[in-house]
Amino acid sequence: MASLNKVMLIGNLGKDPEVRYTAGGTAVASFSLATTDRIKGKDGNWEDKTEWHNITLWARLAEIAGEYLSKGKTVYIEGRLQTRKWTDKDGKDRYTTEIVGEKMQMLSAKGEGGQRQGGQGGGRPQQDYNQGGGYEEPTFNPDDEIPF
Repeated sequence: MASLNKVMLIGNLGKDPEVRYTAGGTAVASFSLATTDRIKGKDGNWEDKTEWHNITLWARLAEIAGEYLSKGKTVYIEGRLQTRKWTDKDGKDRYTTEIVGEKMQMLSAKGEGGQRQGGQGGGRPQQDYNQGGGYEEPTFNPDDEIPF
């Protein structure tokens, strides 16, 4: 039987991406992404419900994120869910669920959102990057209606 593990998010960065490198020299970027839904509460008033997602990007995609993304920027991330097991300092098993991004599109206009210290804080808005780091024609337009 076939299976599908696909996540698509549009949200704002909760912090600047943290870029590290593996022993083999591969870049890894991680950051939190906030998505907010507007729901009607029990009292009939509208409330914002924010979910936080842990995002991990690899290779050239991680380098691009480290260079052009910053806290507050809006980004589209497409990827897959992954759960990792690790052991904390007390020897207890812990689990972390994250989204491993395979595609990214920067949605903030230049200068919009957070700004990197000493940087221009914009980069390349509206460009779509895949895991290989190359530019692709955008397949997602934030102005289009989402069909679900």
